[in-house]
Amino acid sequence: MKSIEFVIITYNRPDDMLELLQNIIQLDDAATLLRSVIVVNNASTADYSSVRKFLVPPTEVRFQYIDSPQNLGVTGGRNLALQYASADILVFLDDDCILQNKDALVQLLRSFDEQGFENRETAIVSFKVLYYSNLQMQINGLPHKRIERYKNKEKFFTYYFAGGAHAIQRKVLLETGNLPEEFFYGMEEYDLSYRIIDKGYCIKYDSNIVMLHKESPLGRKTKEEKLRMMWVNKAKVAWRYLPKFYYYSTSLMWSLQYLKETKFNMVGYFKGWKDVLSIPNKEKRSPISQSSLDYLRAVEARLWY
Repeated sequence: MKSIEFVIITYNRPDDMLELLQNIIQLDDAATLLRSVIVVNNASTADYSSVRKFLVPPTEVRFQYIDSPQNLGVTGGRNLALQYASADILVFLDDDCILQNKDALVQLLRSFDEQGFENRETAIVSFKVLYYSNLQMQINGLPHKRIERYKNKEKFFTYYFAGGAHAIQRKVLLETGNLPEEFFYGMEEYDLSYRIIDKGYCIKYDSNIVMLHKESPLGRKTKEEKLRMMWVNKAKVAWRYLPKFYYYSTSLMWSLQYLKETKFNMVGYFKGWKDVLSIPNKEKRSPISQSSLDYLRAVEARLWY
């Protein structure tokens, strides 16, 4: 039977982190199935003494608490955690959540054991995400852009995953390499997804594993700097892996989205375009294969922005 490890990065929410850790150890068969829970303190400014106290042995589940000397961002923090990981399956969760179903670990193993897409093995299982406060679906947590077609499906194969609510086979990361640390915020899921798909794997959504997210249903207002990072990073992904047309369409459509969301912040707009237009001179192209493009089209991936 495959072993499981959790990877959780701090975001200055010690109370939420503590509730999540308590939730994890109460999952069915946690003591048997979990090799450890890895917690990375990403140079948090909050007081995590209550979390440290909770992790002191003896506990039924093994914990690893790692202090990062600086804030490495989401990708950097997770890559640091991977240096301490040894289980077959790694579960990445945001710290402001809990798992709804006590049989989440059992369901996760079952999901990985099921038949993948055609002859592809499943590399990632992305979870269903509901708002903690009202149990409504968090639409931006659904790993597909054709929302109406896919939101009520129990399972489907897809082309990216929910960054804060998924599990991945560790052997896949050993083949593809870790998350792109230069993506300090946003779109790292797409970069890793295209590399995984090009290695012959598939990505799956399974609504039988449910994460309850404490984010407000009203959403978080994305800061202009983060929105610009998302725009530039998505353009980088398109340039690296997709036919060149998609780099141009992605750059243009995301620039319009930036203007809309920031109410025409022209300073950030021109800065974003400067970064985007420099991509061809700085980034090496590694286009995915035709069979990978065929997979993306078969799962109805949105490629042009």
